Amino acid sequence: MSAPSEHSHTEVDLLIVGAGPTGLFAAYYAGFRDLSIALVDSLPEPGGQVTAMYPEKMIFDVAGFPAVRGRDLISALVEQAAQYKPNYLLGRKARTLSTVDGGGFDVGLADGSTIRAAAILITAGMGEFRPRPLPVGEDWAGRGLSYFVPSLEVHRDQDVVVVGGGDSAFDWALALHPIARSVTLVHRRALFRAHEATVRQVRELGVAILTDAEVAGIRGGETITEVELSFKDGDRKVLPAQAVVAALGFLADLGPLESWGLTLEKRMVEVDSTCRTSRELVYAAGDVANYPGKVKLIATGFGEAATAVNNIAVALNPDAHLFPGHSSNLP
Repeated sequence: MSAPSEHSHTEVDLLIVGAGPTGLFAAYYAGFRDLSIALVDSLPEPGGQVTAMYPEKMIFDVAGFPAVRGRDLISALVEQAAQYKPNYLLGRKARTLSTVDGGGFDVGLADGSTIRAAAILITAGMGEFRPRPLPVGEDWAGRGLSYFVPSLEVHRDQDVVVVGGGDSAFDWALALHPIARSVTLVHRRALFRAHEATVRQVRELGVAILTDAEVAGIRGGETITEVELSFKDGDRKVLPAQAVVAALGFLADLGPLESWGLTLEKRMVEVDSTCRTSRELVYAAGDVANYPGKVKLIATGFGEAATAVNNIAVALNPDAHLFPGHSSNLP
């Protein structure tokens, strides 16, 4: 996946802003509609939040897959799109949007490159995101403290402390249980945001769950060796640990997209039934798109990607058909 040199100029029919699952499927479908494609993403690899946050986790709500590992889903989506040779511009942030005389847009990237596109599809997920920090642990980042688990094997035979009470914390506890020597889940409250079935599954595995507790300190040398907890009742406890996974959620914003003249609501882009935004030839799909009754699922994003691309194809060529036929009918 090569990227253009700095200050280069690229011209395509469709620029997809965001190379997560929705953007990758949109790239495939745009190729199916004979559109030239470029994908831009601030992350260095395709896959968006799946690659950055939970590549090893199993995903259970993608149609046709009883269960699929995050990195395997992304690999399949990249392979699916590859037949139409999309141009990936990774590790680059889309900054500015300006209209071009005669039609189309120029999108300026943070590195000075420019992409000229006849239409734009925004599939930016929750936008630019960063993990909520663990207040006492920032000095240990990269030395045993992490905010997600890119590789489970790194934690084989380790004592791991997972901090948090949401789905991510319990999912990591489940995934790490057969790999790590021990897993302890720590949460500052007795109630959890995670799905009840997942909480029950973690309990049934015998994973230690400590509630009304917070990480008061992390100690060690070059890497972590122990974690000190403080409890609401005043007690303290020290756990052996070589790794801490802080699953405290993420802070997100749309960044420069907020200045693109789109109608926004709660950091989401308002779209109509064709996935068109308030600007002509600018569409949005996936978690970043909003309309009444919206359900944020990967499966939903796939459908919105197809809807958006088919409507873009007609907007760019009024003689084209909205429904292109089934891909299974191709030679």
